[in-house]
Amino acid sequence: MMTIASSAALVAFVGLAAWWDLRTRRIPNLLSLSGVAVAFALRAAGGWDAIAAGALGLVIAVIVAVPLFAAGRLGGGDVKLLGAVGAFLGPGQLVTALLVTAVAGGVIALLVAWRRGLLGDSLGHTARLVRRLIPMGERKPARTLATPGALAIPYAVPIAVGALVGWFA
Repeated sequence: MMTIASSAALVAFVGLAAWWDLRTRRIPNLLSLSGVAVAFALRAAGGWDAIAAGALGLVIAVIVAVPLFAAGRLGGGDVKLLGAVGAFLGPGQLVTALLVTAVAGGVIALLVAWRRGLLGDSLGHTARLVRRLIPMGERKPARTLATPGALAIPYAVPIAVGALVGWFA
């Protein structure tokens, strides 16, 4: 599915999603659903195998994102955006995209925390989160996006970075 039209559509789609998220801190459902529709329309030219690869990419992306949403670490719009990205990329390129997205999100979060003077606090919360994963860790309630004062970033930006690296790498 690596055509000029597909590349242009993906760049426009994730660029618009990142811009929208930066501006409003939301990703409209219509945008994500349109991305899925465009991805499958473009994949249709490749036949059933290409469509199946897009569907598998969508499912994998959502399966990876839903636990993060359930834990309050990712917004619902981010989950739908990741699903649309999975439909564009398919399972092969999606793995790279997800890894780059996680690294880009971490770097952006560190930069935002540093800029706001919250780096030490944010690193402390991260250490507590890691300790919660180990059975002997402390048992304070986990911070989520809904926690007052929680540091949240427009995650469509790292998703866009990951999608573009996954697509063009």
